[in-house]
Amino acid sequence: MILSLVVIAIAGLVVYFIAIPHDDHAPELKRVDYRVELITARRAASYPVAAPEGLPSTWKATSVRFQGEKSDRWHLGFQTPDGQYVQVEQSTQKPADFIDQASQGASATERTEEIGGRTWTRYSGGRYDALVLKDTPGSTTVVAGTGSPEELRTMAAALKTG
Repeated sequence: MILSLVVIAIAGLVVYFIAIPHDDHAPELKRVDYRVELITARRAASYPVAAPEGLPSTWKATSVRFQGEKSDRWHLGFQTPDGQYVQVEQSTQKPADFIDQASQGASATERTEEIGGRTWTRYSGGRYDALVLKDTPGSTTVVAGTGSPEELRTMAAALKTG
């Protein structure tokens, strides 16, 4: 009986290591075209919706959504050239709650940065680091993610409203 268990265990290990594929690489994220959602959001939102213009093609848009029923919430996510994540979030929701959600719990620092003629507040900690723009007419804008501070600045500088 023990010999049978050993044979079954060896057969199971052979199947596990040979027959079952093991890929430790993250799956390739598909690029999404966000133009239709952007047009829809810009028509429906009560504020000027921001989206990047002029980013290199190495920045890959991976997620997009506009939720009019949830405080006109706009989301646009990107994979950076080095595989990190950067998102643009906008909403008419109460700023403190929205910033906490969009930045995954980051806290305001005393640092501000002048980017594209606007003053952004740096947030850090939590799951993401973030840049927050509170003077957007009628909304709050958050650029957040796992990207480097330079990547967050690149996204913030590329944002245009239409």
